[in-house]
Amino acid sequence: MLVALSRCLFPAASSLPRLPHNTTAAASCLSRLPPAAAYGVFLQPLRLAPAAASSPTAASCLSRLPPAAACVVFLQPLPHPLLQSPVVLILANEWMKKGIKEMFEHKQLVDSLWSGAYSALCFSCGYFAYDQWDMLHYRLYSGWIPSILLHHLVLLICFTLALYRNTTINYLILSLVCELHSIFLHLRKIRRMSGVRDGKMRVVQLEWVFNWLAFFTARLGCHVLITYKLIRDAHKFERGVALPLALTGMAGMNLLNFFLGRDLLKAYRRKQALIHGD
Repeated sequence: MLVALSRCLFPAASSLPRLPHNTTAAASCLSRLPPAAAYGVFLQPLRLAPAAASSPTAASCLSRLPPAAACVVFLQPLPHPLLQSPVVLILANEWMKKGIKEMFEHKQLVDSLWSGAYSALCFSCGYFAYDQWDMLHYRLYSGWIPSILLHHLVLLICFTLALYRNTTINYLILSLVCELHSIFLHLRKIRRMSGVRDGKMRVVQLEWVFNWLAFFTARLGCHVLITYKLIRDAHKFERGVALPLALTGMAGMNLLNFFLGRDLLKAYRRKQALIHGD
């Protein structure tokens, strides 16, 4: 059903070749495409299995791509800006119309609906549903309990119930601010795939600065503030599933943020150790 829907939404993409899910074969496939077709392949994002992404052959395979095809690989972070653009516009619009104090009132966040919020949440729900299906179908995860699959599952449950009951949608729009940080996570992965791993390089150091800044503000800080707001306004919620669902969802997100922060800290320490080791 998802494949049929995607072909209806993007008929031009249905004629494009399906990329093999390994680095060498994908590079070979892309290199044979004409530039116009290569630019369109970002509708079928190049996904690499965890082992292939860290393979020493990844950089050499990507380096052999022609400019038009190589561009496709670096369009990987596009889904997250596509998610963030409407969220930022919605928040900016409400800020200008109502101001910070009014837009964050309990009734505004729970009972009201910001302009464009419902459509943005529907789009985000569809994106996470496809991404979850894609990772499961091609086994693009590692470990017994992959955090990325749990992250998507929590979001899909919360988003689907909120859209069905038409409640707390504005709260969920706020929670999507964390996807700003996902842009830098994807950029880091692409940088490592392309062979740029020297921690002394200015671009690597700058990427880590933005990565940590986005993690503590857009992801961790945003979710902690939402959790605090839910607890403070708990007595204002009517009886039903809205409050328990919101608190459970945010508890899950905060736990996942803790594990993500721990993994980022380990990666950062490894980078620092390599720098001082040289």
